Amino acid sequence: MFELHPAFPPTSEAVGDLALCHVRLQADARFPWLVLIPRIAGAREVEDLPANDRAALMEEIVRGGGAVRAIGEALGRPVAKLNVGALGNVTPQLHVHIVGRRSDDAAWPGPVWGAGTVEAYGPDDVGTAIAAARRALDL
Repeated sequence: MFELHPAFPPTSEAVGDLALCHVRLQADARFPWLVLIPRIAGAREVEDLPANDRAALMEEIVRGGGAVRAIGEALGRPVAKLNVGALGNVTPQLHVHIVGRRSDDAAWPGPVWGAGTVEAYGPDDVGTAIAAARRALDL
């Protein structure tokens, strides 16, 4: 049975569920950023997914990219580049980060991990970001 790793709730907000993945908004207002977590028990690597789920994951990453772009637009920071990564070095449960980047963001051109200090969303902006993602993902 799928269980969300306990590291996710303190650092992200639930957006909803796609056919394969649970979707979360990363709680760092510096970047439009979603995390897709396949709801497959025990999955740590993409190779742990059956072929049809690997294909579904790629499609959901593409949809997630559109949602990240929608978040950026809704917050007045249009996304110029999408970064997609499945690192799992800290949280072993398979998950994919989709991060919207701009040349004027806090970490450009380097990676977002470990760059600067996380900035919490204000209550209005977190609602705006989640609503934009849900609309883009048809949730």
